[in-house]
Amino acid sequence: MAITKKLSLHLALALLASQALASSHREAPTIAGIPRADATDFYMFRSYEPGRDKFVTLIANYLPLQDPGAGPNYFQLDPNALYEIHVDNNGDAKEDLTFQFRFASTNKNNTFTVGGKQVPIPLVINGGAINDVNPPGLNVRETYQVTVVRGDRRSGTRSPVTNASGGGTTFDKPVDNIGNKSIPNYAAYAGKHVYDVKIPGCETNARMFVGQRKDPFVVNLGETFDLINIKAPAVEFAANAERAAKDELAGKNVTTIALEVAASCLTAAGGTDPVIGAWTTASLRQARLINPVPEGALNASKEGGAWTQVSRLGMPLVNEVVIGLKDKDRFNHSKPSADAQFADYVTNPTLPALVETLFGSAGAKAPTNFPRADLVATFLTGVSGLNQPTKVTAAEMMRLNTSIAPALKGAQKRLGVIDGDKAGFPNGRRPGDDVVDIELRVVMGKLCTLNMGCVPTDAPAGALRFTDGAYLDDSVFAAAFPYLATPLPGSPQQ
Repeated sequence: MAITKKLSLHLALALLASQALASSHREAPTIAGIPRADATDFYMFRSYEPGRDKFVTLIANYLPLQDPGAGPNYFQLDPNALYEIHVDNNGDAKEDLTFQFRFASTNKNNTFTVGGKQVPIPLVINGGAINDVNPPGLNVRETYQVTVVRGDRRSGTRSPVTNASGGGTTFDKPVDNIGNKSIPNYAAYAGKHVYDVKIPGCETNARMFVGQRKDPFVVNLGETFDLINIKAPAVEFAANAERAAKDELAGKNVTTIALEVAASCLTAAGGTDPVIGAWTTASLRQARLINPVPEGALNASKEGGAWTQVSRLGMPLVNEVVIGLKDKDRFNHSKPSADAQFADYVTNPTLPALVETLFGSAGAKAPTNFPRADLVATFLTGVSGLNQPTKVTAAEMMRLNTSIAPALKGAQKRLGVIDGDKAGFPNGRRPGDDVVDIELRVVMGKLCTLNMGCVPTDAPAGALRFTDGAYLDDSVFAAAFPYLATPLPGSPQQ
């Protein structure tokens, strides 16, 4: 092989590694520079908290790679952004129900008396411990409002989501986990920000939480960047292979938007089809004007123009390992109804060919059943007999069959459907589903070995146990809403 050809291969593999297996943390060139609008992960699953099995939990995580000790400002969501969770309940690739979140920050301008003068303090807290919603010692209050839109996200019927206790429309977001001295019991403090809410048009109250959580995603980034320098796959390998690598996100937090809604409120009227699809987006105004900051303000920008979508996330890892580099920004700006433009990336994927190049000597031969009907089922239509709507337009989103009973914490299988657990990924996604290992195996033909969308002869590498070595299961998550773990504190002092 010529030197230039070798170099091209290495560059291609390095490019794959830099895009791949990192959930949606900085997955496209433009969104990498807009972290507050960057969706990192999206989850949708039948609630497995005891007594809540008739509900569906939707979780959209934003603002990636949060270091716990991030003072003095910590992490706020963008008051000039529109964060949305969309639900398609008739399979036409268009939203039928959208939950819109808007945020606001208020500077209380707490002061200390210094030499007879009232001087504003430089911190988000004024010295007192934080243990309640909007306490006096909190210097910056972050709040949000939620609107439910039925029909088109911009022209549909709009109604406010209200607090079931008192009917208010403004909700508090807890300050980030500054440290144990500032917030002695962060779990209890954050728990006071779980709200029972009324969604117009829904008979049953929902639950809602917005706030910082420990980043739930796990991935072996370091070795992945090193030309996917992970253990070669095998049918039989050491039991610790799936635990052999470092989780590069182990020390990071993220900001969570979580809703728990009755399944009957999300499915189509009449309940004739139990399958729903969903995805999350963030949008910004078309124009931003930066002015000098006026006294007392937290920012100086003026926003105007129509909303422009800058982030999109349904199934995990799609923009990283499926969409080509030139179209990553385009995908983030697109709607599912326009996904025909990206079809070649699914039907004729590049990732399996690159994996074969790296691991062909270990038997990792890429499937050749083009077009890849198994991947179309996984990413674009749902799997027939599992989570495919009665009528479906091929489009990328997460799909969940709400008629499949949830598995309780401790009984969930980390590899979901490919390990016989139909309540797991790709039938929705739970926090404990190891989607990196699942998708590595699926792109190399695992569904073919299960006769889902193809036949075993189409997948010579379908039985190989691909893994990035960063282990994930349901043991690290709570058994109750909002499920994700308490964020890491900013101070190491206990």
